[in-house]
Amino acid sequence: MNYKNGRDVLPPSLLKELQKYIQGDLIYVPKPADQRANWGEVSGTRKLLAERNREICVHYRNGATVAELERKYHLSSESIRKIIVKAKHLVAPV
Repeated sequence: MNYKNGRDVLPPSLLKELQKYIQGDLIYVPKPADQRANWGEVSGTRKLLAERNREICVHYRNGATVAELERKYHLSSESIRKIIVKAKHLVAPV
């Protein structure tokens, strides 16, 4: 997030209106809801976790135990089970 001086980015009439409510403080102007990125999209974390979860499911389907996956991915057994169950619901049976 970058700091910008209101004098540099706002029309004088809007600046004057804002000064009725706040002067000399920082104010955050959020993006409109339809322009906001979802969690992890900008940093790539969402993509990395999705790939990790796919790997967990592949290993599980190939015979890895929950305990082995816990150690390999440093997750709790509950987390591993949630990932596996969620993946089963995403893949419709043929």
